[in-house]
Amino acid sequence: MKIDHCLATAVMCSALALGACSSTRLSGPPVRSANAAPIIEAPPVEAVPSGPVEATPLPPVAGAPLAAEPMAPPTGGTDIAGLPPAPPPPTVSAPAPAAAPAPSSRTAMVGNWSAQTSGGSCRIQLSSSPALDLYRASASGCSNQDLSRVNAWDYRDGEVYLYQTGGAVAARLRGSSASLSGVLAKSGAPLSLSR
Repeated sequence: MKIDHCLATAVMCSALALGACSSTRLSGPPVRSANAAPIIEAPPVEAVPSGPVEATPLPPVAGAPLAAEPMAPPTGGTDIAGLPPAPPPPTVSAPAPAAAPAPSSRTAMVGNWSAQTSGGSCRIQLSSSPALDLYRASASGCSNQDLSRVNAWDYRDGEVYLYQTGGAVAARLRGSSASLSGVLAKSGAPLSLSR
């Protein structure tokens, strides 16, 4: 009896499921309201070729060894698409060596320098001892008033800045750890430092 009850329940569930699938709401034409716009079927879209496909060799990868000689073009005069063969890629020459970079650290500038101005020469010492957010500097024997008051310096963006007492910029210089050139801030007179 218990098996008959289970079988009857299974048959009933199957009948309900099949009845739901055959409903006209699910399988019939869509129901539209009276105010709905008419349905317009779009014509089928055909695939259209975009034109012949061309193939050209890629340029060599940077740093890869270059081929000894370029490949010869095909001998037929045209490729598969009827186009003339592509010219061989240009040969890439090695880049020229870069100029010597400016010193990249403040420590390369530390030490004694001989300063040359239109008024003569004197000594400037750039120290690695900090002075607030700058570094200590001193000048000796300078006849130029702006240079004689130099007491601090800094190295930013490849330039050496010399500062006077009070924080005014006395000079800006650019160069290497052996030779710097620039101008005095107030007068614009040339200034050079060498080791």
